[in-house]
Amino acid sequence: MSPEREVVESGSAEETEALGARIAARLQPGDAVLLSGDLGSGKTTLIRGACRALGITEPVTSPTFTIGQRYGGGLLPVSHLDLYRLESLEDEDPALLDDYLRPDGVAFIEWPGAGEGRLGRPALELRLAHVDEERRRIEVQWASAPPAA
Repeated sequence: MSPEREVVESGSAEETEALGARIAARLQPGDAVLLSGDLGSGKTTLIRGACRALGITEPVTSPTFTIGQRYGGGLLPVSHLDLYRLESLEDEDPALLDDYLRPDGVAFIEWPGAGEGRLGRPALELRLAHVDEERRRIEVQWASAPPAA
């Protein structure tokens, strides 16, 4: 099957979280979701919606200063990485991402450019952009169409 692409416009945090929930319903263990976009465009908000749909009840915040966070207790383990502060992973320990990119869970990676080639199986790429102060444009590009239900 060929890759699937859609463009969504969101007018609120609730709409962005709802898109995250819709995306979460299609994820499989081992999937990586790559999120690019402007600062403040809703990347963490979308991830929060996905985490809620996956049964994560703890607070979901951006791990900008810690590189990554892991969440358990849901349908499957969730990792949330933010590589904004890294130019590349070239000089980093190759095992740096091992705890986050697990075959039994899903990983959401903000600012994935620094980790190119080391981020697992990208199932989905999202690009978020400001349309104006309230609205966001979100491009959703699946690596492949999901299996038929």
